[in-house]
Amino acid sequence: MAGHSKYKNIMHRKGAQDKKRSGMFSKLSREITVAAKMGLPDPEMNARLRAAVNAAKAQSMPKDNIQRSIDKASGSDAENYEEIRYEGFGPAGVAIIVEALTDNRNRTATNIRTAFSKNAGNLGASGSVSHGFERMGLIEYGAKAGDGDTVIEAAIDAGADDVESDEGGHQIWTGVDGMHDVAKALEAALGEADAVKMAWRPTTSVELSGDDVATLMKLVDALEDDDDVQTVWGNYDISDEELEKLG
Repeated sequence: MAGHSKYKNIMHRKGAQDKKRSGMFSKLSREITVAAKMGLPDPEMNARLRAAVNAAKAQSMPKDNIQRSIDKASGSDAENYEEIRYEGFGPAGVAIIVEALTDNRNRTATNIRTAFSKNAGNLGASGSVSHGFERMGLIEYGAKAGDGDTVIEAAIDAGADDVESDEGGHQIWTGVDGMHDVAKALEAALGEADAVKMAWRPTTSVELSGDDVATLMKLVDALEDDDDVQTVWGNYDISDEELEKLG
């Protein structure tokens, strides 16, 4: 078990979650509906739905909106979304994984390819970068949950695999199968998490600086701004000093 504070290894730049509320709610709603449609419409009996609802609550999505998204899964007019993973490369050879939920595969593929090509990237074939990542569970807490030692101790007791902490908060990594059991144990010790979700954790990373940082951020922005894109992961490390240069 190791703490990590120098870089943000969660693969998101600071402020990446500060999206327009309507767009964020749309993505959250889509994930809730898909999760409810693939399993039982009860978050207590459906791990993926539980994670989606927790993520929505963390973004202050109204309870009525959450319930409507769940109910929509059983409606005759529910859209049929397909889960697609795209893999590609950004500046300096950064590996990027994009997860999408789409009702139009051609539209989404075109948009993703365009985002890569306009921002010094290349869309690769399936499997071109995912071999450099591990599929894991990720439980996120803000800094108010406690200091690094407190969180590491709680994570060890809960059976987590690793912890990364910095001034912005804590990222607790777990095996896929045990994610929700670990999350429940952590909730008893630290309170409700900001997010509980599946994630891609890189086995190696690329440290970026200078113009490559700005170029990568533009690529990430372009991908995240697409309505069909749910998450963007990469194997990059960017120091706080480099992020501050961006303003």
